[in-house]
Amino acid sequence: MDQKKGTENVLLDVDFLQKLVVGIGEVSEITGVPARKIRYWEEKGIIQSEKEGEGTTRRYNYLNIKKILLIQELVEEGYTLDSAAKKVEDRMENLNEAFRKLATLATDQKDDA
Repeated sequence: MDQKKGTENVLLDVDFLQKLVVGIGEVSEITGVPARKIRYWEEKGIIQSEKEGEGTTRRYNYLNIKKILLIQELVEEGYTLDSAAKKVEDRMENLNEAFRKLATLATDQKDDA
């Protein structure tokens, strides 16, 4: 199997996305956002790491990696950090609400069957 073919639909792999938690170094490498900037954004409350205890490496899940990418993109387009963070938070809430409705609809349809 072609490696690209096997990974092109990774966004549809819910199990993979739920397990995806990587360290700050990997996030920095993947996103191109310096680790120092990621730490600053966390200090400001824009993103949250999944720290297991004091002094442990910061680790980030899929949603926070997505936020980092979107915020960086908006900052590069000229948004301030605060306005980019707000816009991304609003966008994430809208998406979450839409998927909540889809889940309810799917459950209702399953119950009707």
